[in-house]
Amino acid sequence: MNELKEFNRIKTQIALYSIIKILVFTIISILLVLLLVDNIFNNDLAEFLSTSNNSFYLFLVNSKTAIILIVCLILELIVSFFVIKNTLNSLISITNAVNLIIKNPDLEVKLDSNLAIIENKLNNIRINIIKSRNEALDAQNKKNDLIMYMAHDLKTPLTSVIGYLNLLSDSPKLPEDLQKKYITIALNKSYRLEELTNQFFEITRYNLQDMPITKNKLDLSFLLEQLLDECYPMMKEKNLDFTISKPNSVLFMGDGDKLARAFGNLIKNAISYSYSNSKIEILIQKTNKDIKIIFKNKGDKIPEYKLDKLFEKFYRADDSRNSSTGGTGLGLAITKQIIELHNGTISVKNDNEYIEFHISLPQ
Repeated sequence: MNELKEFNRIKTQIALYSIIKILVFTIISILLVLLLVDNIFNNDLAEFLSTSNNSFYLFLVNSKTAIILIVCLILELIVSFFVIKNTLNSLISITNAVNLIIKNPDLEVKLDSNLAIIENKLNNIRINIIKSRNEALDAQNKKNDLIMYMAHDLKTPLTSVIGYLNLLSDSPKLPEDLQKKYITIALNKSYRLEELTNQFFEITRYNLQDMPITKNKLDLSFLLEQLLDECYPMMKEKNLDFTISKPNSVLFMGDGDKLARAFGNLIKNAISYSYSNSKIEILIQKTNKDIKIIFKNKGDKIPEYKLDKLFEKFYRADDSRNSSTGGTGLGLAITKQIIELHNGTISVKNDNEYIEFHISLPQ
């Protein structure tokens, strides 16, 4: 809306300048004509004309008013022509500048000094186009890299599943303990395949901006306890323990499914990046203004320059991309979107060992 007002103001300014130019040049021209005509009828030139051709001189005298009007009209047309031509040249230069931005936004726009305002506006548009283009390219490159890595990750467990199933098929008389071992390995790899497939679906349907929120009264303490129970097998694999400090009941108006997804992402993230044999801590604090939830786990320190990027789509803090913990880089981005859809905030900090995610939800 502000951009539209600004361009309307510029358009009015150009039209006003054109009218002023026409009036000023026309008035000056008319004054010069009047001076010339006055000289014709009142000085030696008039005497010369009357002596040389008296009838022509009389015609000029009798037609003085008409002649002045005709000359003024001609001057008006000439002045208007050049002013309009100059204005059209300005419009053509603006159009060429717009075409230049479309074809090659890297080149700076240069216009005449009287179009400095428009030049600044076009250069601002050009800079925004470059910024949007670079962001789109960056997002596309991240997504392409992610798909390439995940394709590799899919191939790894699939190869294992096929290998162990072939062993079972080719050796039907294997000892029972080996059969159980191979079946267990193939089953675990199949679960990993299922997880990676779900993550692919997550990428293709990621569009939370249009996600509707259905709010109901929730007990956040109970919701978090349920999520921890569901994640118990994952914690057991790494011999992790957890503690949850909370009031007996923390009621909140929100979308239970969406918040369960957000909190579940944080719990799984804590499990994936916690040291083995360590503890995951969850703290819920309730005030008159908001509800604060803190997720804390012990793990490798995240560099400061990576902390600011953790909530970006497709960003992964672990450069090694360990297949056992590798995700899509969407989990924290989705969590942030869900929290913000509830008018809340989320942030992260860490010291030498502990990583903390802080959530604030308004009452």
